[in-house]
Amino acid sequence: MIDGISLDQLRTFLAAVDEGSFSAAGRRLQRAQSVVSQTLANLEGRLGVVLFDRGARLPVLTVEGRALVEMARAVLGTVDGFQARAVELAGGFEPELAIAVDQFFPRDQLTDALAALHATFPETTLRIYSEAMGGPFQYLFDDRCSLAITGSLPTVPPEFSHERFGGVEMIFVVSSRHPLGTMKGPVPEAELRKHVQIVVSDRSKITEGRDFGVIAAHVWKVSDLEIKIACVRAGLGWGAVPLAMVQAELAAGTIVPVEMDGITPTRGTMPMYVVHRIGSPPGRAGRWLIEYLKNANGRR
Repeated sequence: MIDGISLDQLRTFLAAVDEGSFSAAGRRLQRAQSVVSQTLANLEGRLGVVLFDRGARLPVLTVEGRALVEMARAVLGTVDGFQARAVELAGGFEPELAIAVDQFFPRDQLTDALAALHATFPETTLRIYSEAMGGPFQYLFDDRCSLAITGSLPTVPPEFSHERFGGVEMIFVVSSRHPLGTMKGPVPEAELRKHVQIVVSDRSKITEGRDFGVIAAHVWKVSDLEIKIACVRAGLGWGAVPLAMVQAELAAGTIVPVEMDGITPTRGTMPMYVVHRIGSPPGRAGRWLIEYLKNANGRR
């Protein structure tokens, strides 16, 4: 009897397959491991087959499980396409558009886009949240937003559709009063590791237990980008920040670039994306905003 199979059970099944463990699937789905295990046990009961061999340290797909993975993906893809097409056919204006914006996205570009959006859709109310790392995705997971503008999380979770629209130039910097700020030439990794590195931490649980771009042995984790820049400015440590946010101080010489010896370039580009849930595409105002961001980047 398989009539009682739910889409949630199939999504849980694929999360366990993609993540490689029930605990990792739980983190991705924001659920306890025990809930994931019970959901999969219920699915196996409905199907009448065992999907995972639980005898090893990590669950391994059985022959039956491997045979059903792609069919599960096809089912969910069809449902998501059905939902997306329904939204497209409805073609309505959103009475409210909630957006989670990465703290690393330049505020002048954000306000330019919002001003243009408001001029085109004056009846649409805007709700804007500011987060970093996995924060924008958490708002999408929690259905508090329909769109996210993000870049500081290196990977996009598979539940989301994403479109790139540009990037933010990043630079490693330190106060000119800091010991690293007085060094000439590229700084060896061994020297960098001696000094505090300031990083923006993830307030969501999406990257729990993972670090990105950490080099130093001693790391300070701060809750937002402005605090990070303030710490760097005060000579408390070094770190990567958007170039646009420190250009004036670089010109004045109060903040200087950190040249790294064979580790990573002093400068780099953080790609930016507009993200939404697969199967929940934006309405007309949201779609207009995405196209505006992509076209505006092309004009720069």
